[in-house]
Amino acid sequence: MSEKGICIIVLAAGASSRMGEPKQLLKFEGETLLYRAVRAALETGSHPIVVVLGFLADVMREETADLNVLTVVNQEWHEGMSSSIRLGLKQALESTPPAEIEAAILMLCDQPFVTSDVIERLIDAYRESRAPVIASEYEEGDEKTLGVPALFSRELFPELIALHGAEGAKRIIARHRAEAIAIAMPEAAFDVDTPGDYRVLSDKKPFG
Repeated sequence: MSEKGICIIVLAAGASSRMGEPKQLLKFEGETLLYRAVRAALETGSHPIVVVLGFLADVMREETADLNVLTVVNQEWHEGMSSSIRLGLKQALESTPPAEIEAAILMLCDQPFVTSDVIERLIDAYRESRAPVIASEYEEGDEKTLGVPALFSRELFPELIALHGAEGAKRIIARHRAEAIAIAMPEAAFDVDTPGDYRVLSDKKPFG
């Protein structure tokens, strides 16, 4: 499958303070979470794929050295997610004729059950609807929430680039909630933030 016109930005710059070690390098099913996420992005056929690194960037870069992706290092990763979103999107637009990119998908490396099939469901919904936002819907606590992975159409690129501080994609999703399409993504509900999360993942009982 080829998804030209859709870029994917893998956000992997954080220091994993709650984990106590870089969660990007934790292994699941024989590969690191970072490699797993980037591989899933590549399998969609989307282009370009931009991986945003920050903390321990040199070590992280080795994890994806054999993959055909663009890697950019966010020197301001401590600022929060917004700096990585801005940098990743700008890199995508600079690496490809801007007019050829009609939408961008933001994804994280700590959602190990987000596969290429999951991402392609977002793309299919966008192709059918041309909605400005296609967001994952999943349970968070006792409530449903909309979050990433999520697709943003080109018209929202200025808003993504204007994010600051700890602001992330959820702010843009909330702003355009009336126009957004929510896709049920139970796979996105589980993320690896703490040692306890990783123990659950290692036991392969994330939904139990």
